[in-house]
Amino acid sequence: MPLTFTLDPAVTPELRDGLLDLWADVSNADGAVGFVPPVTREDIRPALLQHFAAMSEEKARLLVGHDEEGRVAATAFLTLNTHRLMTHWIWLYTVMVHPRHQGKGYGRDLLAAAADAARGLEGIEAIRLTCRGGVGLERFYESCGYKEVGRIPGAIRVAPGDDREDVIMLLPLD
Repeated sequence: MPLTFTLDPAVTPELRDGLLDLWADVSNADGAVGFVPPVTREDIRPALLQHFAAMSEEKARLLVGHDEEGRVAATAFLTLNTHRLMTHWIWLYTVMVHPRHQGKGYGRDLLAAAADAARGLEGIEAIRLTCRGGVGLERFYESCGYKEVGRIPGAIRVAPGDDREDVIMLLPLD
């Protein structure tokens, strides 16, 4: 059964807790979403609050996918550029699908919903994201239409002696 996506849902305690659970579960399953396992919800809370602050300042939009049981199953943050020369593209951050839903096509559904949401924003021509090299994410994003436009060697330090490339991807919204 497909996910139900909502752009800019009301931030309720249930949504906040669902996002914290999702982010912790993805991180602890070794997902490349800004943390290295093991992490707790409390480790993640400050990063989520930063996203919420950007939303309250109208600098970011939240896209949430709920599963058939109403649980938060996927999410991404669409972040607007504030630099006057870069307002024609947005960032896609914290792209996650719950590990229990891996292999169901929900990642593709999430990226398609994010592209649809971005197309609905005035003046937006592309989506840009970065991903951690070495885990195959760039192949997944390429299969969804994104193009690799750059790599920064050693930009992500997962652990001492374990540096990864920061891969920059772009999706034109023609």
